[in-house]
Amino acid sequence: MRMPVKELVDQMWSLLKVTALPALLMAIPIGAEVSVQVGGIMNQVGANSLAGAASGLGVVGQGAPMAAGLLMSGAAASAIASDLGARAIREEIDAMRVMGVDPVERLVMPRFLAMIAIAPMLCIIIVFAGVFAGLLISANVNNVVPGSFWQSFGAFATPTDLAFSVVKTLLFAAIVVLIASVRGLEAKGGPKGVANAVNASVVLSVFCIFLTNLLVSQLQMMFFPARLA
Repeated sequence: MRMPVKELVDQMWSLLKVTALPALLMAIPIGAEVSVQVGGIMNQVGANSLAGAASGLGVVGQGAPMAAGLLMSGAAASAIASDLGARAIREEIDAMRVMGVDPVERLVMPRFLAMIAIAPMLCIIIVFAGVFAGLLISANVNNVVPGSFWQSFGAFATPTDLAFSVVKTLLFAAIVVLIASVRGLEAKGGPKGVANAVNASVVLSVFCIFLTNLLVSQLQMMFFPARLA
């Protein structure tokens, strides 16, 4: 149960550096895309006042956790798999085992806890940036009154939706770290083996994220059906 605290802090900072700015850049087009696509339909049926509901249901419910998951599977998984894979082909992992140092405790666990710690931050960043991007598009392009936007957003987006988004992101973070760590520690065959480990970790992470999102969304609809706040 001994935890290398310095390694944990270093990994949190390293993972945050490679994911925070891309998360912000991904959130803006997601919120804008939801507002543009839904805004056109709502203009045709005369329901501009429900633009906030679209952002609440689209960005908070599905867009934010999926964007965070795909970001972690692309940036964080490749970073973890390449780091551990490089250590594996240099036989550092075998040397640690010979010296009685557990590589899972020393290398994997700090990365796992670091990803779990930053995952909710990424989700919240994407939610705020995506919703505000949707507000700007709705107000300036679709002529939606900001007060009406926030009213419909608050009516349809509930704290339960945000809680499930954070839970999804935490599950995605755990999946990404576990897959990347396993593939990285098992890397063999020189630089080509590291490249294969990175490729496999990204592909498997994306597949598992989509499958997990489907299962959690179904459970949410079963036990917490959508309703007006």
